[in-house]
Parts: sequence; C-alpha cells; structure tokens
Amino acid sequence: MGEPAYKFTVACLVITKNEERNIADCLGSAQWADELIVVDAESRDKTVELARTYGAKVFVRPWPGFGLQKNFGMAQASSDWILILDADERVTEELRGEVRTCLEQWRPGAPVAYRIPRRNFFYGAWVRGGGVYPDYQVRLFRRGLAQYNDVAVHENLIVDGEIGTLVEHLDHYTERRIQDHFKKFGLYTTLAAEEKAKKVRAVSWSDLAFRPLVIGVKTYLLKGGYRDGVRGLIVCVFASMYTFVKYAKLWDTTKPVPSQLDRR
Repeated sequence: MGEPAYKFTVACLVITKNEERNIADCLGSAQWADELIVVDAESRDKTVELARTYGAKVFVRPWPGFGLQKNFGMAQASSDWILILDADERVTEELRGEVRTCLEQWRPGAPVAYRIPRRNFFYGAWVRGGGVYPDYQVRLFRRGLAQYNDVAVHENLIVDGEIGTLVEHLDHYTERRIQDHFKKFGLYTTLAAEEKAKKVRAVSWSDLAFRPLVIGVKTYLLKGGYRDGVRGLIVCVFASMYTFVKYAKLWDTTKPVPSQLDRR
C-alpha cells in the first residue's frame, strides 16, 4: 500500500485598521485560500465593506495589540493550515503554487510551519540591500501549533515544531511615499520604546549618539543599502532615525523626575 493521501485546507488571516487602500488587492491575491478571515480594529473607512465583498469572514473588535489580535483571528479559523498576511502584502502566483505543492506533499514528520522570503517595495521599487531582503517571515503553519507572543511591536510567532523554508516570495508594498514613513513612525517608535523599557532602566548619551550611527553604517555600508541608490539611502536613514527616536522616547520615560527644588 502507498502513503495515505492528505488534502489540507488553508485559511488566510489579515488584521486591519483603516486599510481600504490595500485590503482589496491583498484579499484578491489570496482568493485561492479555503477561508479568508479579517479581524478589523474598528476601522472608520471602507475596509470592512471591501473585505466582505471578497468573501471574507469579518470580525470587528477593539485593538488589543498585534499578537493578541492575530491570535484571536487564528482561533476563528477551521482550516488545517493558516497563512498570515498584512494588508499591504500580496501572495505572488509563484508563492501560491509553492504553498499548494508543499501542502499536497506534506506528510507527518515534515515541518509544521514555514518561513517565507519577503520582497519589500519602497517608493515603487523592490529594495534588496540595507538588510531588508530576504526578510524571512514565518507565516504559514499548522493550526493549533503556533501562537504569537504578546509584545507591543514586532511580535514573534512561537511554533511547536520544526520550521521549514519556502523559496517563492511574498510581496510587501510598504512605504509608497515618504510621508508613509511618518504615518507609522510615531506609533511604532512609541511601542518599541515601551517594550524596551521592560528591560532597560536608563539611557545614556552614548545610546543616543552611537546606536543610530551604528545602524546607519551597518545598513548602508555593511548590508549594501548603497546598492539601491537614493531609495537605499532613504531607507537606511529612516532605520537610523527610528533607532534614535526610540531611544529618545525611552530616555524621556526613564529620566529621573526633577524634585520641587530643581523646578525652582
């Protein structure tokens, strides 16, 4: 007798907040999935309406944090496997085919989750240098064998089992214009500073002076940001600025409170 045949189903999960510009293309790239699930954090635009037109099951609830919102969405899925997408990401045809082939060939003992290389598009072009490629993301996993941790930003997926690696790309249309950086900048640096404050109790002048400089040199020179021309330079400068602002906010929250005598 041959090996038993397995037919697995896939749920695609997206968490959203005011993503009417992105959600249609995102869900359009995932129409091949057996389930489409959107967990929306009380959007004020047409995100929910658009998601429903693409056949998604939509759950609207207050924002508890990135990891907890995704965990809630994962609990709503009934498929065997779950694929996590951000609203500004797209599943390429090549990746769709690789996922299908991977799951058709899957057998017990194979990896229970897969990391996917991600192409990040800044200002209309794919940026390869600066440490932003291949930008592996663990996004495909067996339902019930993975859970996100609860951190303020850059949450991690904790997988109970082996993680494999796919070849084909997930496309990420991140900052399309310079102002897009600033839309995220304030929130993400605040969340990052709050998370850092759980471990760091004091910030020195050297943190503010040298950490951003190290990030700038590392991303632009050592990781090849210069190869992407002006786009690469801008991406690397923003990475350096992000580090500076994060530590500046951390300093602001950890500095000693002046006494009444100091205030006079």
